[in-house]
Amino acid sequence: MLQREPAYPEKGRSPRRTKPVVRKRRFLRFLIILLGILLLGKLLNEQGVVHNPFRQPASVIGLHPTVDAKSKELVALAGKRGIRMVLTTGFRSKEEQDGLYDQGRVTDGPIVTKAKGGHSYHNYGLAVDFALQASDGDVVWDLELDGNGNGKSDWMEVVAMAKKLGFTWGGDWENFPDYPHLQMDFGYSIRKLRNGHYPSGSITGKPTEAKAKATDHS
Repeated sequence: MLQREPAYPEKGRSPRRTKPVVRKRRFLRFLIILLGILLLGKLLNEQGVVHNPFRQPASVIGLHPTVDAKSKELVALAGKRGIRMVLTTGFRSKEEQDGLYDQGRVTDGPIVTKAKGGHSYHNYGLAVDFALQASDGDVVWDLELDGNGNGKSDWMEVVAMAKKLGFTWGGDWENFPDYPHLQMDFGYSIRKLRNGHYPSGSITGKPTEAKAKATDHS
């Protein structure tokens, strides 16, 4: 007489009893994989390699406090030398940047920037543009103007003072010199800023209203 095999092997376990264990193991495996992906994304994001979708960009609405303070100090220092310096642009929104980028490409006028919205340090409150005010009150972008009569270019005197305060001058750029441009990047690349990283310090101030149309922007 044939003997019926047991429903479950003696050393085995009921499938009904193993399903919860299998599900638990799969869930733990999923958590480990997810954690690894998040840690890898964080590492690559800090190196400026990829964008981490779990990190939101800083809400920048004005100049970084250090840039704001140093730009005001620069205006004061220039004034002591008899140079009337004007800050024409500070923080610039991404929409404003796109409008400048379209100039000479989509709209009339000369090309004034190579930076689209989000690709300029102005968009992160880390840059200002400046001009000079002539004796008749006009705002000018005259690199040869010697308004204080000391035999030196007022523009280059301002640039020298700005560099001592920690600014980088756009006029030093070889590919696309931007003579009115001054910035403090604190070692942060545009890629890093776009990925949500930002120099320490709170955001302050309101967008600087341009008093005249500059000839160059970035």
